Amino acid sequence: MTIPFEPSGLPERTRTADGAANPVLPRIAYFTGQYPQVSLTFILREIEALRTMGAEVLSCSARQTPPNLHPGPAEREAAATTFYVLKALRNPLTLVAALSWLATRPRRCARGLRLAWATRAPGLKGAVYQLIYFLEALVLGRHLERHAVGHLHNHFVSGSATVSMLVSDLTGIPCSFTLHGPADLLEPSRWRLDEKVARARFVAAISHYARSQTMLNSDPAHWDRIRIVHCGVAPGRYEGPDPRREDDEIRLLFVGRLAPVKGLRVLFEALQTIGGDLPGLRLTLAGDGPDRAGLEAAVAGLGGRVRFTGYLSQEAVAAEMKQTDIVVLPSFAEGVPVVLMEAMASRRPVIATQVAGVGELVEHGRSGLIVPPGDAAGLAAAIRRLARDPALRAAMGEAGRKRVLAEFDIATEAARMARLIAEGPGQDLRPAPLGTQTARQWLGRRVPRTGKGS
Repeated sequence: MTIPFEPSGLPERTRTADGAANPVLPRIAYFTGQYPQVSLTFILREIEALRTMGAEVLSCSARQTPPNLHPGPAEREAAATTFYVLKALRNPLTLVAALSWLATRPRRCARGLRLAWATRAPGLKGAVYQLIYFLEALVLGRHLERHAVGHLHNHFVSGSATVSMLVSDLTGIPCSFTLHGPADLLEPSRWRLDEKVARARFVAAISHYARSQTMLNSDPAHWDRIRIVHCGVAPGRYEGPDPRREDDEIRLLFVGRLAPVKGLRVLFEALQTIGGDLPGLRLTLAGDGPDRAGLEAAVAGLGGRVRFTGYLSQEAVAAEMKQTDIVVLPSFAEGVPVVLMEAMASRRPVIATQVAGVGELVEHGRSGLIVPPGDAAGLAAAIRRLARDPALRAAMGEAGRKRVLAEFDIATEAARMARLIAEGPGQDLRPAPLGTQTARQWLGRRVPRTGKGS
């Protein structure tokens, strides 16, 4: 049985067997600028978790992703079932159909155009991009209506969130978005964060830090709709015995984009400082990006102690975690890094920098060590401390896994997201999670999948 589409997009109310009211999720669409990609596995996991709970989620993206950015089977499957807006827009018939669809709602068209103009970025470039976003909104809005979508959720607050805001205005489908940071918070005026918060059914901030910065850039009248929903991992994927190792190496692991914001040159400086003090120290860099060539040149003086793997699948990253001793993330800016959640779920101690929401995940001295960003000497000291104390590494690893189980389990966080979609922000800043079985009962009957992208 399908869930009837409500023009308002709000979930219908059904009755359970005992007559109690039971909220049911509408059909959901997730939209972002480029999906899937290896650096955004948290979106894939959130969608998977919602589907596991019984929700129907359509994945939509503005752009297609190059194959090297989805190396694993989960990413490839997601790419095959995602609706790509710009790909569809390249077909002239799609644009004609979208314009015909728009002609059936002249008032919404006029209002949508006014909103697009009012929220454009300054200059000619801003106006051109806003026109493109409006055309994307036409194609996406028609697609969502054809699939009877009742709620649209977006990750990040830049161009794709502008498209989502316009879709909501054109169709009446409620929208929401997840705010991560720091990139989301660099240009709040350009991306009209205030207007997007005002028009959203709710805003999911991944941390208290992200929530506070959203509050800073929005009307106090709308603060109550900003709720905390963490990104998360599935701890069961990181369970199991560690492989036996016969070497005396101390293995460091970095997972992420090879980009200046990740602070890897500071890590290299720390390794230079350590020098021969830890002759068995080895570093693996799992990832790729614009800074790779420069980083490969920068490690020439480290005597072959650094290994580059390129992008890895989720399964391969989990295997690397099992082979490593310490996970290190020397970034200049972060949100709440999922790679640290993966490390902690794998019972690995972490070394990270005190930026944004990192301290909301890593408890300094308990599940890992936190150092100032850009501090090579402090980073070197933290590496030495953990490298020389296997008992401390083990204790921090256990504490880290407990922390992830308590606050960063994707099943729990997806249940929070589902409740917000179904019921709105309510009164609780961080609502109590639903247990897995309770969540299935609460979500009610499942919607059959329809069409590509289901």
